[in-house]
Amino acid sequence: MQAELDALESKLAQLVQLSQRLRTENHQLRQELAITLSQGRQYNDKMENARKRLEHLLEQLPEDTA
Repeated sequence: MQAELDALESKLAQLVQLSQRLRTENHQLRQELAITLSQGRQYNDKMENARKRLEHLLEQLPEDTA
């Protein structure tokens, strides 16, 4: 009976360790996701600004009358 309890205790300790590791990894992944989403929004804003500037420049070009 003691051997079974010791085995159960060992498995429980492993489960606790795994849970802690997964919790840490999950936290890190959430941080990485937040950073990536923020960067994506910044890139989209830059692309939109560049598009607007290009459209403005194209509007200023003279019409091709040839």
